[in-house]
Amino acid sequence: MPGSVSPTPPAAAADDAAPPPVAVAGPAHLLRVTLLMAGSCLPILGAVLIAPVLPRMQDHFASTPGAKALVPLALTVPALSLALLAPFAGVIVDRLGRKRLLIVTTVLYAVFGTAPLWLDSLGAIIASRALVGVAEAAIMTCCTTLIGDYYSGHRRVKYLALQTMCASASATVFFVLGGAVGAAGWKMPFWVYAVSLALAPLMASALPSPVARAAGDESPAGAANLAVHRPFPWRQLAGVCALTFFGAMVFYTVPVEMSYLLDDLGVENSGMIGLATAIASAATVGGAVAFARLRRSPDPMLPAVFAVCALGFGVMSLAGNAPLLVAGAVINCLGTGMLLPALLTSAMSRLAFEDRGRGTGLWMAAFFGGEFVCPLVLLAGESAVGGLAGAVGVLGAATALVAASLRAAGPATPRGARGTARPATTDPQPNGNPSRHSQ
Repeated sequence: MPGSVSPTPPAAAADDAAPPPVAVAGPAHLLRVTLLMAGSCLPILGAVLIAPVLPRMQDHFASTPGAKALVPLALTVPALSLALLAPFAGVIVDRLGRKRLLIVTTVLYAVFGTAPLWLDSLGAIIASRALVGVAEAAIMTCCTTLIGDYYSGHRRVKYLALQTMCASASATVFFVLGGAVGAAGWKMPFWVYAVSLALAPLMASALPSPVARAAGDESPAGAANLAVHRPFPWRQLAGVCALTFFGAMVFYTVPVEMSYLLDDLGVENSGMIGLATAIASAATVGGAVAFARLRRSPDPMLPAVFAVCALGFGVMSLAGNAPLLVAGAVINCLGTGMLLPALLTSAMSRLAFEDRGRGTGLWMAAFFGGEFVCPLVLLAGESAVGGLAGAVGVLGAATALVAASLRAAGPATPRGARGTARPATTDPQPNGNPSRHSQ
């Protein structure tokens, strides 16, 4: 990890020293958190909602050349768009403002998401799905950036962990919803994308516009001058993004490959496969809850978290029966539930207010890029070692190596983390770096 090796104080300390810029209790607070979590779930909806209707969609476009490859692309292309465009969304977030962009793209999400209802061409549908990914890139970047703007210290850790919990839980809900609605026709699930039209006006009225500084800081002109001349922390963020790219492959292995691993063990009943995946998803939520309750800085935790993930992969690769495979998946998902908020919190702690949108976009690009290549990497590994279980074992060994490397390197702290406590939305310091207590 980049940065100095001086220890980071517990995140809870930041809460005591730096009052949050927004209320953290009451109906307005609950509505604000609910909207941010709902917005964070929209990209998950885009990723899984139409999965149950892909076979029926395949049948509908059977006469279209290349349909066998193009129909699955309709499911995965939003993630690719998100990975490619998230950095640009981050730049726009910093220049145009988080709230404004969030509202506009939430409306566009409904427009692009429901477009297949009126399209008859498979190519046009895939194009509309790519545009869904564009909207998702902005929505996810804005929601995550606003969490970093509104909260600091342990509260920030708590709500980033909650974001992971909501995303993991919503994946199961949306898969079931897509299957139920899809029973009426393969186009019917696309109506669900219109739900974002209900979110946009609530976001406009309930989300406050974040400010770049708090009372007692430098003058607005001085803060603006810092924003212009302070260099973006590329070096500090590069290590976190590299870990995030690898961590995304670790995170998505169980959701993507669990059904194939069970099938290799002779489990073909879709109900049993669904139950096993749901148990693993619950473990991911449990890991995120555990992370939020630990009240510790994320960087020192990463070696142990990667080690837990590696242990789960090891059990899965050696499992000779379904119960042992599920046990390994649960161990792995407990680790991945902690891994995602740990990496995201680590990245946010390295970003000043003026850089937070761009930095969050880069982090999102790394994460969704890792998601996109995950099945490709495992497919290559399967070809190399002769089986999917063996490929999972190789990934587990690589994860253990990453854990050992992080352990040997020691905990890292963002450069400029030393100093007095300051509110999270007032990150600029005289040296142009975020305060340690913005964590």
